[in-house]
Amino acid sequence: MNKKTRWGIIIIILLLIIGMGVFPIIKKHFKPSKETEKKEIPSKGKVKGDRVLNVNAQIVRYETLNDVFETTGNLMPDEEVDLSFETSGKITQISFIEGSPVRKGELLAKVNDKPLQAELKKLEAQIPLASDRVFRQKALLEKDAVSKEAFEQVSTELDKLYADMELVKARISQTELRAPFDGIIGLRQVSEGAYASPTTIIARLTKTDPLKVEFSINEKQANDVRKGTNITFKLGGGLTEYNAAVYAVEPQLELKTRTMKVRAKYPNTNGRLQPGRTVSIGIKLQEIKNALTAPSESLILEMGRDIAYLYKNGKAHQVILKKGLRTESKVQIIDGIQPGDTLIVTGVMQLRDGMPVKIDNILID
Repeated sequence: MNKKTRWGIIIIILLLIIGMGVFPIIKKHFKPSKETEKKEIPSKGKVKGDRVLNVNAQIVRYETLNDVFETTGNLMPDEEVDLSFETSGKITQISFIEGSPVRKGELLAKVNDKPLQAELKKLEAQIPLASDRVFRQKALLEKDAVSKEAFEQVSTELDKLYADMELVKARISQTELRAPFDGIIGLRQVSEGAYASPTTIIARLTKTDPLKVEFSINEKQANDVRKGTNITFKLGGGLTEYNAAVYAVEPQLELKTRTMKVRAKYPNTNGRLQPGRTVSIGIKLQEIKNALTAPSESLILEMGRDIAYLYKNGKAHQVILKKGLRTESKVQIIDGIQPGDTLIVTGVMQLRDGMPVKIDNILID
């Protein structure tokens, strides 16, 4: 062993001796206290056992449960027609005021009928002479002074005159535009002096009392909605509820949509509602009295079972439920809870059987 190697071994030994003396001091200085260790490594079981979940609850009670089908629909006029003349001609008269009510049979407008009136007068002037001929021929026939054929000829001429008069009167009536039913007449599309034809729209007449409520139902409700079924509806964004009754249902479902059109009538006596508006419709399909109910959000489906949690002595107790009718927000409970039970309705996804809970609020339905 040379001198250089010998000094290297001595230095290594010295470093080991120094390290063995310093290590206990460093360990003591950096070693965490028991209290710190306790904070850093908590007991999971103990924290879980001490945890209290704040929840809201509801007292179970009997109530009336309504199965309501909701949909949207439209308000339609009871009757509506675009008014036009049956013949062509120059418009000589417009008698209605736009936007005003009119009665059935009321004269609304007229086209020129002077040629027809002249023709009618001509025919009326021929009636006395033709009638006199028939009278004379009848007297002569009774005396066998003329043949029966001669009498029938003058009688036919008189009948023809009367028929021609009726035809002219019918043509004159075609020059008059009259209201086909009571209603509100809209804005006129023509002016006096314009030439009108049967394709010219003069104005639109609308009957708004009553109003029709048209909507569609699904295949599931087809047997529950029929003539006489009462419905309620609200205008879009409105709070006022109106009542109507179904008066007609389509006889079959539409194959593409699997829906069926339904119409109800609302007595719009004050004219407050206008056709064309969208409405929200509710139909009561079923009513169950004295039913125990639970909010839909308080139930959990777990392994094919419907479960909920009741509050008893500061803890959550799991119960298995048997459901009945389900509505949009509530579920009928046939078995599993009793009137007066305190049903937990919030935080149910975090609950476990026997878990400590604290009720913040008792909700009132």
